[in-house]
Amino acid sequence: MAEKKDFQNARLYTNREKSWLLFNKRVLSEARDAHLPLFERLKFLSITASNLDEFFMVRIGSLVDMVHAKYDGRDIAGLTPKEQLLQLGTDTHDFMALQYSTYNRMLLPLLGQNGLVFVEHHEKLAKAQAKFVDAYFEDHVYPVLTPMAVDSSRPFPLIRNKTLNIGALLNKKGKKREETEFATVQVPGVLPRIVRIPSDKETQEQAITVILLEEIIERNISKLFLNYDVLCAHPFRITRNADLAIDEDEVEDLLLEIEKQIKKRRWGHAVRLEVEKGADKKMVRLLEKELELEEGDAFYVDGPLDLTFLMKMYGLEGFEHLKTPKYTPQPVPEFSGEETVFERIGKGDILLHHPYQTFEPVVEFIRQASRDPDVLAIKQTLYRVSGNSPIIAALAQAAENGKQVTVLVELKARFDEENNIVWARKLEQAGCHVIYGLVGLKTHSKITLVVRREEDGIRRYVHLGTGNYNDATAKLYTDVGLMTANEAIGEDATAVFNMLSGYSEPRSWNKLSLAPLWLKERFLHLIEREKKNAQKGKNGRIIAKMNSLCDQDIIVALYEASCAGVKIDLIVRGICCLRAGVTDVSEHITVRSIVGNFLEHARIFYFENGGKPEYYCASADWMPRNLERRVEILFPVEDPALQEKLKHILTVQLQDNQKAHILQPDGSYEKVKKRSEAPCCSQEEFCREAQEAGQDPKKAQDTRVFLPKTHLGMEI
Repeated sequence: MAEKKDFQNARLYTNREKSWLLFNKRVLSEARDAHLPLFERLKFLSITASNLDEFFMVRIGSLVDMVHAKYDGRDIAGLTPKEQLLQLGTDTHDFMALQYSTYNRMLLPLLGQNGLVFVEHHEKLAKAQAKFVDAYFEDHVYPVLTPMAVDSSRPFPLIRNKTLNIGALLNKKGKKREETEFATVQVPGVLPRIVRIPSDKETQEQAITVILLEEIIERNISKLFLNYDVLCAHPFRITRNADLAIDEDEVEDLLLEIEKQIKKRRWGHAVRLEVEKGADKKMVRLLEKELELEEGDAFYVDGPLDLTFLMKMYGLEGFEHLKTPKYTPQPVPEFSGEETVFERIGKGDILLHHPYQTFEPVVEFIRQASRDPDVLAIKQTLYRVSGNSPIIAALAQAAENGKQVTVLVELKARFDEENNIVWARKLEQAGCHVIYGLVGLKTHSKITLVVRREEDGIRRYVHLGTGNYNDATAKLYTDVGLMTANEAIGEDATAVFNMLSGYSEPRSWNKLSLAPLWLKERFLHLIEREKKNAQKGKNGRIIAKMNSLCDQDIIVALYEASCAGVKIDLIVRGICCLRAGVTDVSEHITVRSIVGNFLEHARIFYFENGGKPEYYCASADWMPRNLERRVEILFPVEDPALQEKLKHILTVQLQDNQKAHILQPDGSYEKVKKRSEAPCCSQEEFCREAQEAGQDPKKAQDTRVFLPKTHLGMEI
């Protein structure tokens, strides 16, 4: 009898947080890629800084809370919260050192060579530049500043999360040097951080020269403390725990409670202190004490704090030649005629592929529904929407036109809470029925239902997607969506909204699978079916594309399937706690991560099913939060032509040898070795195909070129 393998062994898993840092390192590798245009590299470096901020605010903040609560449970990789913090402390210090090495050694010199000169320190200003900077301070900066002194009558001020500040040690004129005092001034976010100044005529006459606002303030800081000698002045920045803690069972008004918690977020306990390299030790110790931080929580930065300013640099005019040409989402061939959205969907299901294809059909779906006299009701879930959302406007117009409009606005969408509160109130004022999600669950599903009266009775039109109803991010995130008038899916869509708005759960579902009801069981069943087929000598095959994979039950099922001989290809952009290629455990599993110009966000699942392939798309990743603590939807794609489109997406991504990183058995990632094969960048390929289809819509609907094998030599 074969020995039963222990697939729960912690050595078979990677810690979630360490895996996320590896993902951010893959993003950083784009900033270090000399083949990319310079300003694209700046953009990727900015993204890594923004990502790391959120990591500290949410993930590190959560671990700190666990340690304070004396929780010592072990994670999937066998680590306690305290052990995780110790390891992540080292890893994050190393990561930030690599960020600034990239900035200082690779990008700054290239900026100068391409006509953009950074004056890194105000001491390096030429005479004429110094005069300009001082005048700029007097005219534009000084009136906005509020210096905050700390003494017996003025306590240490509340430093807001992620704000840039300048701390100074002062000595009152005429007093002993030992009697120092501390003061701080916030670098105002209402002023541009990047300030253009005259170029040095002797050395850089043709260049654009800039300096950062904090350097201007630091140069002139003595003007804020006229009765003091400024002993030192250094920029600093803190990151605070921003995870909301809401006991929904005890809350009478969720909207008001979330508004209150958002304000608290600004003052959560500090989890990271950033100061410039060489900062005065006495000042740093004072900050650590006042902010209740340990020594390891201080990060000494060799360069400007908060590299997210590089995204503002990306927007500077005159450097278009240093950027990748902007891609314009292409028309969807199926909507190229004069038919209404409803007429076209009524003829057959339509698969949308964003951002290669425009998001406009989804917006137009709501717009036409809001104006159509035969539309009786519109129901939609909203998780994240854009700042000036045309969908919100269309929903409000529909309610004003007398339609029954029901909108679930998820107030607990992290860092979009304030935005969603504003939209929820606007929709209520327009006459929409607004639901604020379900107690204890986030509603992360993306579904729209339009109920229309037609000659042969009521007909339901549905849009299901893997991405948010956000017309802005639909230009940046890769997602797929299904538009259908399928009767069974329409019935399920009605059941979804009845469940969300009341307490009505149907006895059975036709096509859709929902979390947290039984979506996880559905995935486990599909994986188990492949395992059993492989054990019977049939081809077992799984391809799954998602953002993150860290659910242990799913991983165990994949390990078991791999041991049975199922070939499994996973395309996982971010966190992956599974170990691939481990002998006698995951030898038949490959994991790849694609990091490119667009953020990979689609969730697509393929199961061989003994020669009768099944394709699914979902709003959910394979994570406990998605499968157990959120409302998510898995939907099948059954039209053979649309299945071919999904097959093509997966095939091309498995062939990507430009932007793909492959997970190694030791948990590290390596860029695909190109060998002698032709280069394949999946995102560029999809852009090219969408452009060709947009130029000849009829041809795009009739034919399509498919690539039969992946570079791994595996057939789908």
